[in-house]
This record gives sequence, structure tokens and C-alpha cells, in this order.
Amino acid sequence: MTNFIPIFPLSIAVFPYEKLNLHIFEPRYKQLIIDSSQSKKPFGIPLVLNGKISEIGTLVEVVEISKTYDNGEMDIKTKGLSIFNILEIIREIPEKLYSGAIVSYPTNNIEAKPTLIENITDEITLLHNLLTVKKTIQAENRELLSYDFAHHIGMTIEEEYHFMQLMREDQRIECIRRHLKKVIPILSQMEELKSKIRLNGHFRNLEGLEFE
Repeated sequence: MTNFIPIFPLSIAVFPYEKLNLHIFEPRYKQLIIDSSQSKKPFGIPLVLNGKISEIGTLVEVVEISKTYDNGEMDIKTKGLSIFNILEIIREIPEKLYSGAIVSYPTNNIEAKPTLIENITDEITLLHNLLTVKKTIQAENRELLSYDFAHHIGMTIEEEYHFMQLMREDQRIECIRRHLKKVIPILSQMEELKSKIRLNGHFRNLEGLEFE
């Protein structure tokens, strides 16, 4: 399936099911949001990576225009729907300030894998404890998916873009697992180092070696 969608390129990765709050201030995107809200049609957020629009993005819907300011700026709530591939960018649309794109929608396996999710949940909790971060990750009326964790494990924007390209839930969970396997030992070593530094200069009660 292919179709035309308005696009709002941003330098952030947006995932399906994600709730994203945005402040809209540019005239072209104020027009886009008004059009999308009135027509009840979604728009696309392709990831801007290294100053260029990437081939992959996420279709989102306007859930609510929370506030409209006197100058026309808006606070809005959106929700991610599905991943798309850009086939062609349409830079000029008659009577519109914003651009659009012809997109296709790859087959994306989003079947929940509760057992696999459970396996990484403890590691993510450990990661957050090491960072002294408190996070409650929940899903509304469905099982947790890999997408629910992706913004909470410290991936770089490049790593998040790679994550967006994975079209199977087990692949995405494996991607998260490998990332955690890489960063947790580093953070654990940092915690050990901080503990040693804190001990420096303090009186310590240490047992000496007993010689035979």
C-alpha cells in the first residue's frame, strides 16, 4: 500500500504507540497541524539524521490540540501509529506551506512477546538503578512492546534509527538486549569507581593479612 502524507521532519525518532507532545511555532507546521486535525488524517514524522531526511519515519495522529496561543502557536498531543518508508518527497504542494511524501508501509510484526520482554525488564531496571533514574513503563490496554522501552535505555539517535528499521518484534528485543549488555558493565564499573573515590581520605577498617 502506498499513499501521500504531509510530513513534519524532526531530529527525533518516534515509535509506534508513542505519545509525543509538541510545541508548534513554524507557520508551515501550524498549517499542517490544523489541516491534519480538521481532516482527522495522520501526518508523518521522518527522522532527520545528519541534516538529511531519512527514508524511514513514523505516521502519527493528532490526539489533541491542548493549547492555542494568541500568535497561533500550539501545544499538541500526538500518538505514533506505524512505520513508513519514503518513496518520494513532494517539496511543494499547491496552496500549502508544508511538504509531503509518497510512502509505503512495510510489514511490521508487532506481536507481543511477554516472555522476552520479561527477560529484558530486569536488566532495564538495573540500568535505571545505576543511573538513579525512576521510570514506570506502562502500556494502555495491551501487552508491553519493545517500542515502549526504546527511548528509556540511552540509545543514540543513530541506534534508534537502526531500531526503527527492524520489522520483527524479536529482532527489536534482541537489539535492546545487546545494547543493555554493552552499557550495563560500563555503568557498573563507573559505580565501582565512584565508590572508590568516595572512600579516598576516609578512615577505613581493614583486616590485615595473617601470616602463617
